[in-house]
Amino acid sequence: MKILIENIHLMMKELGRPVRLMEVCGTHTVAIFRHGIRTILPDGIMLLSGPGCPVCVTSIEDIDKAVKIASQPGVILTTFGDMMRVPGSHKNLQEARADGADIRALYSPMDALTIAGENPDQSVIFFATGFETTSPSVAATLCEADRMEIHNFHIYSNHKLVPPALRALLDDDRVEVDGFILPGHVSTIIGRDPYEFISRDYKKPSVIAGFEARDILEAIAMLLAQLVKKESRLDIQYVRAVRTEGNPRAISLIETCFIPVDVQWRGIGTITRSGLSLREEFRYRDASKLFDIAVESIPDIRGCACGDVLKGIKIPPDCPLYGKKCTPENPVGACMVSTEGSCSAYYKYKAGT
Repeated sequence: MKILIENIHLMMKELGRPVRLMEVCGTHTVAIFRHGIRTILPDGIMLLSGPGCPVCVTSIEDIDKAVKIASQPGVILTTFGDMMRVPGSHKNLQEARADGADIRALYSPMDALTIAGENPDQSVIFFATGFETTSPSVAATLCEADRMEIHNFHIYSNHKLVPPALRALLDDDRVEVDGFILPGHVSTIIGRDPYEFISRDYKKPSVIAGFEARDILEAIAMLLAQLVKKESRLDIQYVRAVRTEGNPRAISLIETCFIPVDVQWRGIGTITRSGLSLREEFRYRDASKLFDIAVESIPDIRGCACGDVLKGIKIPPDCPLYGKKCTPENPVGACMVSTEGSCSAYYKYKAGT
């Protein structure tokens, strides 16, 4: 590890300029803080957090729609626990539950299917969130619901795709990134090919990395080596878990149940073909088709800089609400809600202040 750190310092001296690297995944953000990686890097390396936390990029409108679905009679809304406190226009799911809605936090979509089987007279909705990592398990649950003939199980799909978001970032003139640390978990599903455009079209180096301290440092060293040589490649550091082709079975499950669609990302806007909607043959399980979910949502919360934080344009302490009006106990923006949100990580580890 010592030699690795020394090599990073030597390459930065050889490069002779500051470097801005973006870790796309929220798990990487937390690992970087937990391992104290920033404290051992040269001053010229700036690590930026990207839009790789599914909680943080869930739009206000989608939260409002989930609240509206949960308010319908005969409905049980289920979701992952970290979605409960994401702010909507007027209330979050936790507050809606306090107001009487039957909303349950679960660990798995299969738990929602169990609830549906136990409550055949009610509509059980799974508010399905996450990136390519969680969408195969939701697809498998849909197929299992069909096999078991459980007809009262439905989903509201809020799944998002990482590669289109990276393209949107690279198309934004305000985003200044020299290289990307790509998410290991997502890449175990989709493999390497969906990221090829980063080096091919934008001439930026990128590395798929694991989550241990050495993994992240090796990824940084691999990016610096490319920058020193003026190269732009897509490399895999996380070779023990990521195959070039990804996980064909998981990809097949996703493609069986979902199609890509344009969706809203909180603080970023609409990104083309960056979400997943149910295919026609599964539309009878689509909660957005079964319920009136028309809402009038507010735009992004005034003063909140989550959008610029998710793009790496700002770091959390640059936001005027950070640590003042917006704290983990009273989050204003979604980046403060999730344990993998960059604002939450900065606050927990007292960074940048």
